[in-house]
Amino acid sequence: MLLSKKSVELLAPAGTWEVLESAIAAGADAVYLGGKRFNMRMHRTDTNFDDEMLKKAIEYAHAHNVRLYITVNNLISDREIEPMRDYLKFLQTIQPDALLVQDLAVMELVRELKITIPLHTSVMMNTHNEHAINKLKEYGITRIVVGREMTLSQLSLFKERTGIEVEYFMHGDMCISQSGQCFHSGILFGQSSNRGRCLKPCRWGYKLIDEKTGKILDENGPGAYKLALKDMCMYRHLPELIQAGVHSFKIEGRMRTAAFVERIVKTYRKAIDRYLADPAGYAIDENDWNDLYENRSRDFSTCFALGKPDASAIGFSGKREPRFFSQAVKEADIHSPVTIKPTDFEINLPQNYAPELSVRVADLASVQKAAENGANRIYIGGEAFLPHKPWSLKDIKAAMDIGGKHKAKIIVTTPRATMERECGELEQLFTQLNEIRPDGIMVSNMGTLNMATQLTTLPVQTDFSFNTFNHLSAKLLKDNGSTMGTISLEATYAQIKELLFSSKLPLELIVHGPTEAMILDHNLPHMILGYDINTQPELFNRHYGLLDSANEVHPIRIDQHERNHVLFAKDLCLIKFLAKLLGAASYRIEGQHYDAKLVGQLTKIYRQELDKMLNSPMQYEFDPNLLTQLSTISPRELGIGAFRYRVSR
Repeated sequence: MLLSKKSVELLAPAGTWEVLESAIAAGADAVYLGGKRFNMRMHRTDTNFDDEMLKKAIEYAHAHNVRLYITVNNLISDREIEPMRDYLKFLQTIQPDALLVQDLAVMELVRELKITIPLHTSVMMNTHNEHAINKLKEYGITRIVVGREMTLSQLSLFKERTGIEVEYFMHGDMCISQSGQCFHSGILFGQSSNRGRCLKPCRWGYKLIDEKTGKILDENGPGAYKLALKDMCMYRHLPELIQAGVHSFKIEGRMRTAAFVERIVKTYRKAIDRYLADPAGYAIDENDWNDLYENRSRDFSTCFALGKPDASAIGFSGKREPRFFSQAVKEADIHSPVTIKPTDFEINLPQNYAPELSVRVADLASVQKAAENGANRIYIGGEAFLPHKPWSLKDIKAAMDIGGKHKAKIIVTTPRATMERECGELEQLFTQLNEIRPDGIMVSNMGTLNMATQLTTLPVQTDFSFNTFNHLSAKLLKDNGSTMGTISLEATYAQIKELLFSSKLPLELIVHGPTEAMILDHNLPHMILGYDINTQPELFNRHYGLLDSANEVHPIRIDQHERNHVLFAKDLCLIKFLAKLLGAASYRIEGQHYDAKLVGQLTKIYRQELDKMLNSPMQYEFDPNLLTQLSTISPRELGIGAFRYRVSR
């Protein structure tokens, strides 16, 4: 690969006009910033540009031969569709060089409005496989900001197979959760990390405990801040970045000062130019490195770029944490006050309305209990959480036999994260499923949706990881083969009602069970305790938890790919709201973290309650004693998730 000055783009953040000027003067090839209306930095209005300033910023950048990208990259609710439509029309008139997008609805609107501005996927779209790229290209995506968990070797193969332009975070603040898959802030505070208002629960202090005994396991450990990633810094590895085929080198920091951004841009500008001019003769400028290091915010890490990171990537001590956005609070329990106001979106149920009851399970014994207690749909497969083993073809066939006897559909699920290995496994699985014919497949990202619709003739539905928050994103999924979607975990009562009213795609609502606050490609217990997976399997299979300062325990579940799934401290329970949420095609119990007995009990209770509502809607009244019964059999406290809030912001 012969290099030129056009081979690499140095992309800088700008939160204010002063930062914009400084970044351009320091040598940025391109700048990205957000408007006042929609972007991923909505909790600080002083770091965004109003419409007039956006227009001036584009003119200023273009006058200096610098490209300017506008972030339109937060999830939007149905009430925000019209304001987004107006905003896109405005952006079309001022013509930035690209828009960064997350919500599928924005791609729908861009097509509808015939917007001619190029589209880049935000990192929040969590694009991590080639099958997603092939679909996104159809919607005008010209550049991918790849997931932070992608190594340079994976990225290089990814680019070779797709030919798409790649943007990669190479300096600044990093999230420990997979992008677009962290719901902690949104559910706990009503301030969504997917809607630009994250209050960073990942920066809290936690203790690692044995979930069963409550024993603290890291009294003499490296420190409390177990989820606090160090800042990404690839200064010492620019040659690897360039040779991997990364085109745009992205600096994080739209809330940083002009001086802070200027120093970083200048330092990287000099290094990139020296490498492009003489790759074989390039050497690191140690003076520039020392200046960058001495003026750092947090300590530095290369995160996943050079391979899966170890414990050295975490700032356990918290000493260099520049700001704590929040502190731990108790999650809303089932008795927390909820304001449910009359809504304009009353749903007229058809006479033959018969929603299904779905249950997600971990083993064949639970399939049996769910089926015999009235489940219409049973989800199997996907992540297998230790000590459970992955579902084999033999297991799937056995589940189908049980389902057939009880007239319950068996739906095979897929993992939420599907990198190269998982995609290879799914390609074979989908081909085999075509032969054994379960009742359907549930997929977790755009890549696996594209794979499933191309490789199978089975019905395909989409899971909560698609963050379906409005009817236009649901429409896009329907247009691409989804037969049923799943409503976002962060949606509140009012937002769910609006979505059920407006969506043409049948939707499922998760109403009970453990839900995930975040998913990590790190194995926290292994990193903290340092055990040997090969010689200490009993420690590997143990159930761990994170104890926060509000005395809430967040269970950690480890899947077959060693990803950590951090659960909320309270299991979701929306049974007392069911009668007000009729209109969904299906109601789901997340039972994959429960034993078979409890799966059966929960299925029976929800089956009976749904039947009462449907058979005698005028006479139905919720019995509060049911909450006591559910609390008694639950292994954890029960809560109402995002329903504490009127809207998720």
